[in-house]
Amino acid sequence: MAREAWALAESQHGVVSSDQLREIGYTRQAIHHRIRTGRLHPLHRGVYAVARSYVTDHGRWMAAILACPGSVISHSSAVALWRMGPEKRDLIELSLPSYSRRRRPGLQIHQRPSLQRRDLTHEYGIPVTTPVQTLIDMSLRLDRAGVERMINEADKYNLAHPPQLREALDERAGEKGAAKLRFILDRRTFRLTKEELERRFLPLARQAGLPAPLTGRFVNEFEVDFYWPDLGLVVETDGLRYHRTPAEQARDRLRDQAHTAAGLTPLRFTHEQVRYEPEHVLGILRATAQVLGQRTTQPLAEPLESSSRPAIATK
Repeated sequence: MAREAWALAESQHGVVSSDQLREIGYTRQAIHHRIRTGRLHPLHRGVYAVARSYVTDHGRWMAAILACPGSVISHSSAVALWRMGPEKRDLIELSLPSYSRRRRPGLQIHQRPSLQRRDLTHEYGIPVTTPVQTLIDMSLRLDRAGVERMINEADKYNLAHPPQLREALDERAGEKGAAKLRFILDRRTFRLTKEELERRFLPLARQAGLPAPLTGRFVNEFEVDFYWPDLGLVVETDGLRYHRTPAEQARDRLRDQAHTAAGLTPLRFTHEQVRYEPEHVLGILRATAQVLGQRTTQPLAEPLESSSRPAIATK
């Protein structure tokens, strides 16, 4: 029995419940004896760490599940499990897909009969809300910056990419949190048309004291959005803030490095900044124009400029 109990605990991140021990033949007296001799360490009522008092975070979460059968890790604890952010201090959060009202010391149990099968999964063998459902739940608590950080982490760890999120949110129209998450997601992944980008950006450049730039030119073998040859300034704009592929990110770095090596000053704004944060864009442009204006008497390296498409890297 000891070997069977150890194997069970190992499969559950070092924890077992008294119900599980009784199922494999342990009596109540045998369980109490092992508690007294230090082979079982109580974590919750009827839940124990085996052989050692310390358990990992996965052991903590699994112990909480055993203490509240039928529940799943959710909210900030699910965020931590999925590596999308921190957990609420000294408190494990669970969701119970039923009307049952349970209380356990050290656990915050949310009564959520509306949870569906699609909202639940297992990770490391631990029942937990899916990354999508976790993002929806936390969007009701966090500000925009906090939600964006979580979306970035979900994308980084391949948990949920923007197209998957959009599809899931379409299925959850009217659900609490879904509308806010959709608004934030769409705001950061939309693209301005070339005409609208120029219509919004060029007035900001004028307000910053910059002359009219060249547009759609190839500089250092890359097509750039806006170029001021006399100032040595290149401005690039990015759409699709989330889910830029490694190849796209590498190409962006290569572009900026090529411009810098040629003695130019590269600036990069997102389409969202141009559309929704024009004050920030204007402030950066003004500061840059002031600095570059003081350097116009100094010679700049000659960038490679052409009006035709080169054989390599394009925007």
